[in-house]
Amino acid sequence: MTAREQARFWEHPGLPGVDLLRARYVRHAFSRHVHDGYVICAVTGGVEAVGLAGGAELAGEGGIVLLNPEVPHTAYAGAAGGWSYRVLYPSTDVVSAVAAEIRGPRGTPSFNGPVVSDPAAARMIAAVHDAAEQDNALAAETFLRLAVGRLLAHHGADGARGGGPPGAAPAAARARDLMAARLTDPPSLDELAAETATSPFGLLRAFKAAYGLPPHAWLTGERVRAARRLLDTGVAPADAAISVGFTDQPHLNRHFSRIVGVPPGAYQRERRIARGR
Repeated sequence: MTAREQARFWEHPGLPGVDLLRARYVRHAFSRHVHDGYVICAVTGGVEAVGLAGGAELAGEGGIVLLNPEVPHTAYAGAAGGWSYRVLYPSTDVVSAVAAEIRGPRGTPSFNGPVVSDPAAARMIAAVHDAAEQDNALAAETFLRLAVGRLLAHHGADGARGGGPPGAAPAAARARDLMAARLTDPPSLDELAAETATSPFGLLRAFKAAYGLPPHAWLTGERVRAARRLLDTGVAPADAAISVGFTDQPHLNRHFSRIVGVPPGAYQRERRIARGR
């Protein structure tokens, strides 16, 4: 990060199932990746560009970005000077629970985004961060539920999901499972094709159609997810890097920062602070 950039990725014990990111980025760019939960962010300055399958969407000050689970995307500065924002990363359980309270169980909810204008919701997102930073768990949880409830009511839709993205081909799902089981020694493309009874090119097309990423990019993201889980348990970044298949800690640092938004050491320090209360 440059001297003008700053980021804090953390959690508060009063908000289980929710990660928080407050950041200002100028040159930083997120590589294409997915989240297993939702992304809800309020842009507080500048312009954020969100790269999606259909092209880039721009969110200026006051805009809200809403991404559903497993949606491949990038993020980068959409204008000179970069952007600042406050982000909520609620799990599917958190959002589904709020949805069930306000309209009953209708499958896993989804947002219509990706960029909407909702000043009231933006203020609620900011209030979640402010309350958490002030260690006011009751207020943080209250504003979280209000924000998610409002966004679902105004910008949401019902959309039940199965075990993977809609239309996931069996060969793609099998290839994904094989790579997940062999993070440190992944199969080659030829091996994956042989295991799934497809051709290498056919598998590439099926995998990209199912998951929005080529196999190697999906594998990198899965390694970062696995590293996060290890860091959460106190494993040192250097050891986590080797355990999930990166060649060394700098290799982990590079990919971790491009996907999570902060280096693994900073991520782990914030986790320790939050859980050491």
